[in-house]
Amino acid sequence: MTSSALFQPVRIRSLTVPNRLWVSPMCQYSAEGRDGMPTDWHLVHLGAFAQGGAGLVLTEATAVSPEGRISAWDLGIWNDQQRDALARIVAFLHAQGSLAGIQLAHAGRKGSTYPEWLGQGSQSLEDGGWTTVAPSAEAFEGYAAPVALDEAGIARVVDDFVAAARRAVDAGFDVIELHAAHGYLLHQFLSPLANHRTDAWGGPLEHRARLLLDVIRAVRASVGDTVPLLVRFSGTDWTPGGWTIEDTETVAGWAAEAGADWFDVSSGGVVAGARIPVGPGYQVPLATAVRTATGVPVNAVGLIDDAEQAEAIVASGQADAVMLARALLRDPHLPQAWAARLGAEVQWPVQYRRAQPRRIAQRA
Repeated sequence: MTSSALFQPVRIRSLTVPNRLWVSPMCQYSAEGRDGMPTDWHLVHLGAFAQGGAGLVLTEATAVSPEGRISAWDLGIWNDQQRDALARIVAFLHAQGSLAGIQLAHAGRKGSTYPEWLGQGSQSLEDGGWTTVAPSAEAFEGYAAPVALDEAGIARVVDDFVAAARRAVDAGFDVIELHAAHGYLLHQFLSPLANHRTDAWGGPLEHRARLLLDVIRAVRASVGDTVPLLVRFSGTDWTPGGWTIEDTETVAGWAAEAGADWFDVSSGGVVAGARIPVGPGYQVPLATAVRTATGVPVNAVGLIDDAEQAEAIVASGQADAVMLARALLRDPHLPQAWAARLGAEVQWPVQYRRAQPRRIAQRA
């Protein structure tokens, strides 16, 4: 077997992830009953990626409070019943040899929306929607206007992230990711396109970063020194006057000092209509920039679709891992296929080992 950088283990604090090919959070909008509870869909969806050899499987954006959901059909972890139901999924992921991560999120002004197959825009209060919150009382294009958070509301957001992180650890999750990207609440505070406050939570960069840094410090204090803490950033808003890669580099440095271990670098989402130069690996340079500026490990995500491309990203030091999303929806067993292509080893369920390419070749 040849040596593949993509399939080398990587250590984060006390944790060893078996390879550098990870599952990006992907919203499923499939929590029945609008109660934030996972279903068999989530078990099979996430479990398939573990069966397929991914080193780390991350849940979809999992809301830290009911009003933090993107839609009424999102997962949540604001109560113990949700924690216990998620623990079943975590146990299955572990049984397949994968590590389990959870993305903790608050949608802010982009909450109370419909899944794309049920409608567009904000869900009405009459249909089970809710009034959203944000740094400023300004709506995302096409959505209902939010209420600006006051000091007490901001404190509740921090407390909700801490309680959710504690429940995640109790459920057995190995890794926690804080969602500060894609135009959701923590990103809304970071970006001058969404944060027009004039108090200590708005204006200069250090004020706009205050909520994220408070959440990181509080979560780190709650979960202790052994649990790896990832932060997903949008590296840029792709919009003049918005959040920039230089801002990301600066705040990522502060985040590392506050207790973050790893950065998951995506982009966009805080405003509609941004001109994004989408193409193969288009966000990789953003991840590389953050890695270079901070010295902290990063993963790259976004249109990474073939084994050689992913291998080159890790082998060249552009990123320390890659996350896949749509490619894994098309083929949950892609890590096993890529490992075979690169001449690497990856975990296989014993029930599937007869299908390993090496074993087939030996039999032939």
